[in-house]
Amino acid sequence: MERLPEPELMDDPLQAQAYAAADFSASDQALVERIATRFGPVPGGDGLGLGERIVDLGCGPGNISFRLAERFSSAAVLGLDGSAAMLGFATDRLAAEPQRWPRLRFQQALLPLGDPAAWPVPFSAVVSNSLLHHLHEPQVLWQAVGLLAAEGAAVHIHDLRRPSGEAALQALVARHAAGAPAVLRRDYANSLHAAFSRQEVEDQLARAGLRGLSVRDRDDRYLEISGRLKRQGA
Repeated sequence: MERLPEPELMDDPLQAQAYAAADFSASDQALVERIATRFGPVPGGDGLGLGERIVDLGCGPGNISFRLAERFSSAAVLGLDGSAAMLGFATDRLAAEPQRWPRLRFQQALLPLGDPAAWPVPFSAVVSNSLLHHLHEPQVLWQAVGLLAAEGAAVHIHDLRRPSGEAALQALVARHAAGAPAVLRRDYANSLHAAFSRQEVEDQLARAGLRGLSVRDRDDRYLEISGRLKRQGA
């Protein structure tokens, strides 16, 4: 199935409100625990952890950022997003209980991030959930990873995987979004159309010169790009 890009930013206030109000708690917590298992001192993990500086790219209303700040409370967590409407929900929540997440902050930023001098201190971990499929030019995400991440940083990107055809896409919408509001069902179908295949993502990483990251199919609709960052020639 051919890829059909969708709008890059969720700036519609009603759309942002629908996402902020939706209950993604189970999948969000599962993702954070997956990251902890992948990089933590447990069987199958690399044991090095996420370090002291974590950035959440495309954080939206902050669902993953808040959970990262709780799960890795000794780390400073920065949530970045280009949508002011989405970030408004994140900053309002943080302002209501600042003592609960003392090392969490949010910042508006568009990809590409531009001047490297604006990001002088590299991050020990780069996390992103459901950003890649929004991008018309996917290389800007990998450029951001290369710009922000320290050598050897933990990188964990979680995103949708494009189905093989329209029938498979509609089956996924029926299976996973049947009870969702109409705007979320519409966006879910559009997101599946806009997602990348595993081979496409592997090609993107090669073009970006990023090594040490594996691309895996997960469940019936996701891709996981995860590992310790190595740059070309390192």
